[in-house]
Formats: sequence, C-alpha cells, structure tokens
Amino acid sequence: MVPVLGLTHYVYAITIISVILLMLKKKDVVIVCLVGTMIIATLHTKSLTAGTQILFNAILNAGVDLFDIMLVISIMVGMLKSLNAAGAGEKMFSPLRKLIKNPTQAYFVLGLSAYVSASFFWPTPATALVGPLLIPVCVEAGLPAIAAAMAFNIFGHGMGLSGDLVIQGAIKISSTSAGVSIDSMYMPSALLSVTCGLVAGIVGYVMIIRDMKRGRITAVPETQVKTEAKEHHRYAFFLAVLVPLAFFTDAGLMVYFSIRGGDATALIGGTATLVLAISTIMCDGKDCFDKSVGYLREGFMFGIKVFSPVIPIAAFFFLGGPQVKDILGDSAPLLLFDIGEKIYSYIPLGRVPVAFGDVLIGMIAGLDGSGFAGLPLTGSMAAAFGGAINANIAPLAAAGQMGSVWSGGGTLVPWCFGLAATAGVAGVSPTELARKNFIPVCCGLLASTALAILMM
Repeated sequence: MVPVLGLTHYVYAITIISVILLMLKKKDVVIVCLVGTMIIATLHTKSLTAGTQILFNAILNAGVDLFDIMLVISIMVGMLKSLNAAGAGEKMFSPLRKLIKNPTQAYFVLGLSAYVSASFFWPTPATALVGPLLIPVCVEAGLPAIAAAMAFNIFGHGMGLSGDLVIQGAIKISSTSAGVSIDSMYMPSALLSVTCGLVAGIVGYVMIIRDMKRGRITAVPETQVKTEAKEHHRYAFFLAVLVPLAFFTDAGLMVYFSIRGGDATALIGGTATLVLAISTIMCDGKDCFDKSVGYLREGFMFGIKVFSPVIPIAAFFFLGGPQVKDILGDSAPLLLFDIGEKIYSYIPLGRVPVAFGDVLIGMIAGLDGSGFAGLPLTGSMAAAFGGAINANIAPLAAAGQMGSVWSGGGTLVPWCFGLAATAGVAGVSPTELARKNFIPVCCGLLASTALAILMM
C-alpha cells in the first residue's frame, strides 16, 4: 500500500533538498537542520512548547548515538599525543614509511588495508584500529589528509560494508526481505560491491591527482595524528612495540571470539585508554597525573571540534528513520521510508527503471545515517517489482543494498557513523569528505547498477 504523505513529509523533503543544495555550494547546513527539526516537531505535536523541547531531545538523542564513536576517536588522539611526546610514534611508524613512499602507494595500500580490516571487523572499529596507524604515514608520503580519508572511506565503509562478505549481516537482511536465499545473494553482492568500490576508488584517485596538480589540495600534514617528536624517551622503543602488539592482539581476539560492532569498538577504546595510561606513567613519571589530563583534554577537544556540527544535523535526519520513535513517539511516521515508497510508486516497470529506482530508494533511506536501516525496504521493493517484471530478484536486491549502504553506511552522509569516524581520525571536515566522495561514489553506483541490470 502506497503511504499518504502529510505536511511533515513535505517539510522533511524540502529540508533535505535544501541541505543537499547548500552542501553543493560548500555551505554549512546546521541552521537548516535545526529549523527543519523544529518545524516537524511542532507540526507533529501541534505545540510550540513541545516542539522546542523535542528540538533539544533530538540533538541529545543524536549525541548519545554518536558518543561512542566520538569517545573512541578522542581517546585514540589522546593516546597518540602521549606517544608522540615520548617519540614512540616516530619509531612505531618508521617501518611503514619504508613501504609507503609516494601518494599512489599510500592511497591504494590504505584502501586495501581498509577493505580487509572492514570486512573482518566492520568498518568503524577498523577505522579506529588501522586509521591512526596508517593515515599519518600516508600523509607523510605526500597524500593529502582528505585523500587519505577518501581512500579509507571508499574502500572500507563503501566496498567493505556494502558487500559484507565475511560477516554477511547486510546480505542476510537483504535476502530475508527479498525472499531469496543467502547463497543466491552472495555472488551479486560480491560482484556489485567490488565493482562499485573499484570504480569509485579509481575515479577518486584520478580526481585527487588532478586536484593536487592544480593546487586545490596539498600534501601538508593536516591530520591530528602527526608522528614528529623533538626527542625520544628511553621507553620510546618499548612503547613503539607495545602499541602494535596490543592492537594486533585486539584483532586476533575479534576474529577468535567473533567480536563485532560496538563490542569491537569498546575493545579498541579500552586498549587505547590503557596504552595512554601506561605511556604517561612510564614517560612522565610524577607529572603523569597532570600530563594524562592534558592529553585527554586535547583528544576530547579534537573530538568535539569534529562532531559538534555533525550532531545537530544527525538529529534532523534521525527523524526520517527508526530513531524517530525515540524522539517523537510511537505514533510518528517513518518520513524517509514513506517518501521512498511514494517515489517508487511512480517508477515505470522495466529492468532499467526498477534497478535504478531501487538504488535511489536505498540512497534516500540511507540519509538517516544508517546503511542497514534501508535494507528491508530495498529488499522488499526488489521482491515486489522484480517479480512483476519476471527478473532475477537477487541482483536487484543487491543493487538496492549498494545504494543504502554506500549512502548511509557511509560515504555520502556526513552525519553517519562511518564517515564521521573516518573524518575524525584523519582530522578533516566530515562535510568536505562527503563532498569529495560524491562524484566517485555516484560513478561507482552507476557502474554497479549497470552490472545488476545485466545480471537480472
């Protein structure tokens, strides 16, 4: 049944269009999102007072959802600050410098590392685990910080998560919603995710090289996890060995005990906290009490700087997904999903429009910042429309899966967990990263959708 759109749906759609246009013009969108949230809350409750209260509660809800990522990034930055003060960072990264000597090597080594780690540990824990170790080295090799963030984001949160070939969470949700087996979904998901990732990654690389030649971006180390140090502490070598050993142990534990998602993030965050404490105690002695607070303060100041504009934007887009029930109550409509279904009802039958329609609906559903929330919608749409045109449903569902995960998983949405985490580790603006990703990712989705049509 096609949903009936109300005034709140139209306000939500107008606000989304405004946000996209402002982002394309390189403008901040916080004010627009705050106004949109306030209007929708007031219309839903029919009370200006309640709308004002909900505006705050929506931001609070988004802050709670994003806090674990902000926390682990802040602790990681604080840990690296303490290591760099002792000279351990320079010693720790020196072997990697011998392997990564130019921007091209840096881009693709970082991308491959992101893909492998994201496939096994999921992207956000992988970002916290691998990003702080490799991104500084890549920046020192001449790769701009924004380019390093693109490589990690496209190959990790894009190609790795959209295929989800090891853990298979995305494949399971899509196959269940589409009414097909996991086995029939596996190969289309693998082929489409790799196609989308390789096209997006190569296009992104070409654009980076072009911008570097034109002077639009530079290789000046912008990242917050620099590795220079004025002098080496006597425990620098010990710490340089301890840190990789600790995080490789975490990686082994994740594999052996199947630790995933938030539990994996917690393991990495706890390890970083212990390393910070050990480093400060060993290297700062009696000054460790004050120094540890200083390192943590620097880390949290960095985390707040990165996430402060993200949280109010996320508050608005959370109104479109399942999180709206926690903000507006159980009677609240799922605005994004209703709009998506309405758009799909106008798509003519045929393999090409249905395939691109499912991808578009997935991208719209992903705007709430959750790449997996839209999978039941794209899967069920694939079953309904794929059956109507007598097409192979599995590749159609996989195409919708690409749209949802690449959008909200995320490479296109600045307020989603994945992109915000990558931007945080690299020390770049989430909005700028999303803008840089836009053309490469759209090219990748175009290629993967074309492949899906051939497979249908």
